[in-house]
Amino acid sequence: MGAMPTLHSGPAVADATLEPARQRLASTMQRLLPGEGLLEAPVEGVTLFRAESDLNCTSSVLEPCLGFIVQGNKLMQFGDREMVYGPLNFLACSVHMPVTGHVLGASPKSPHLGIKLTVDPAEVSELVLELGERAPALESGGNCDDSSCGLRVARINRGILGTLSRLVELADTPADAKILAPLARRELIYRVLVSEMGPHLRKLSVADSQSSRIARVIGILQERYAEPLRVRELAGIANMSESSLYHSFKQVTRLSPLQFQKKLRLHEARRLMLAEGLEAASASYRVGYESPSQFSREYSRMFGAPPRADINKLRGGQSIPA
Repeated sequence: MGAMPTLHSGPAVADATLEPARQRLASTMQRLLPGEGLLEAPVEGVTLFRAESDLNCTSSVLEPCLGFIVQGNKLMQFGDREMVYGPLNFLACSVHMPVTGHVLGASPKSPHLGIKLTVDPAEVSELVLELGERAPALESGGNCDDSSCGLRVARINRGILGTLSRLVELADTPADAKILAPLARRELIYRVLVSEMGPHLRKLSVADSQSSRIARVIGILQERYAEPLRVRELAGIANMSESSLYHSFKQVTRLSPLQFQKKLRLHEARRLMLAEGLEAASASYRVGYESPSQFSREYSRMFGAPPRADINKLRGGQSIPA
């Protein structure tokens, strides 16, 4: 794990009275997931995961989502920042972001337990309209802390924890889940919208916010990651000057557009080698590299091992999403 210039820690647990409810939720999750791995809950876009060592997370491109830690701690690396957050904390990601997650201090006796909910901007927009004057004020584009405008951490409150618990318990009753799961999902997004995370989450509902403009640029980069970067074209898509695009892109993602594209290429090359069995040189050409040696160097720097060794390691065990 490479050292980062800044360590940004998530907020500490503020309400000790939530601990009994957290422990009950942790027990339910351990029963549903008796060993390491993933469980797709009977709620669209919801995944439960359990890790029993510090080596089970991997790099990924995180989509707009909410991520809740029920037990354990995690270090998240993105761009030039690190962020540590733990039990009864949650993160909200408002754009696609390349990240690397590291589980900290997990063991079979005390596993890391987490819940991820992907979020559709349309869901947020609908709730904002229904909330009307009660909707949270939109976070200003320049209101960024030391982490990122695209990724924030906040405390889980009583309402969020109660909804999470009901959502997880639906895994025991699939017949009920068919009716109740969409309601629980909607309630969870509502609870986050009216929490301290609300101004950040609301960015997903505003078509012309800084995050939405950068999200459009990210969409183009994802579609055309293997092509040469054309900053002028991207700036036109975002309706920004080239310098404004660079500044805003770095505020939101902690990466420059070129750095972001490089990470997308490396992630896709990794997928091609793992899922389609391509050799490193072939994968590097497919994602836009002209030099396999440069690809190997940058791959090793990002994933901590040369391509062949990294893929062999991944094939030897199940990885937990970042």
